[in-house]
Amino acid sequence: MNRAAPRGLSAALEQLTGRLAPASTLARVQEVWERVAGSAVAAAATPTAERDGVLTVTCTASVWAHELELLAPALLARLNEALGGEALRTLRCRTG
Repeated sequence: MNRAAPRGLSAALEQLTGRLAPASTLARVQEVWERVAGSAVAAAATPTAERDGVLTVTCTASVWAHELELLAPALLARLNEALGGEALRTLRCRTG
């Protein structure tokens, strides 16, 4: 009897969550957010909504919201590159 080696649970879960995740722009942004924005930004700001190319990011403090507004052009360019298109036009930051 010839059996294949057992697969790791993490590989199976990753494959499953990839199929279950919604295909919305927001879901795709949330998936790449920490890698694109960096761990410090990701700890203080979370993408919470997207509509018609406007990405809303909720920040833990107004200082972070202001900082992200200054970084918006570069951040949007990197996000669009990671998403493989021009899905995002504007970054809107709010505190919450």
